[in-house]
Amino acid sequence: MNQPANPSTIVLLIRHGQTPTTGQVLPGRTPGLHLAEQGITQAREVAARLDGLEIAAIYSSPMERAQETAAPTVAAHKKHLLVDDSLIECDFGDWTGRKLSELNKLEEWKEVQNSPSTFRFPQGESFTEMQNRMVEGISNIAKQHAGEIVAAFSHADTIKAAVGHFVGTPLDSFQKIHIDTASISAVKFTQDGARMLVTNSRTGSLSYLQPPAPSGKSAVKQ
Repeated sequence: MNQPANPSTIVLLIRHGQTPTTGQVLPGRTPGLHLAEQGITQAREVAARLDGLEIAAIYSSPMERAQETAAPTVAAHKKHLLVDDSLIECDFGDWTGRKLSELNKLEEWKEVQNSPSTFRFPQGESFTEMQNRMVEGISNIAKQHAGEIVAAFSHADTIKAAVGHFVGTPLDSFQKIHIDTASISAVKFTQDGARMLVTNSRTGSLSYLQPPAPSGKSAVKQ
């Protein structure tokens, strides 16, 4: 499932920006949730941080908040946005739309936090299924863009699960990984496997991730 690309490929994992319900509600796959004003600002900041990188393709979760976060980067790099179902938010089933302040009082919440590998959301997805399809999706994207840099806009839990996989952290410990809104993480695929280069980066240019141009070729974007 996690076959490396050859030559090396960098996939940027970018969480969507802030929404009106961030930190308050478990929105899941509820349609119609858009970025808050702060989230729109964060989306522009993401695009600015990626300036200087030659991004070959831009992928996004189908959710509006992820696509809206990707929009400034799409415009800056003059790309078509590629919507990929593997990047979608976890299916929280019957918990979708419920307040976190209510959910964290449930007995099941302890399992979500302490042993997520055994938990399935009622009428929804399990954390194991979420991690498997996210890792497979990212790996497939890397295979399609050997030797390039690509951006993938997704969600907190999906990115946390992917980061946990690529650093070798057991799924039961993935809740210890923190992924802020509009943060950028980077995973590098080589013939030796995959490894994290950056996790939860929130400020500063990431132009240093751009590999040097081959001898005799210009690194200037066309």
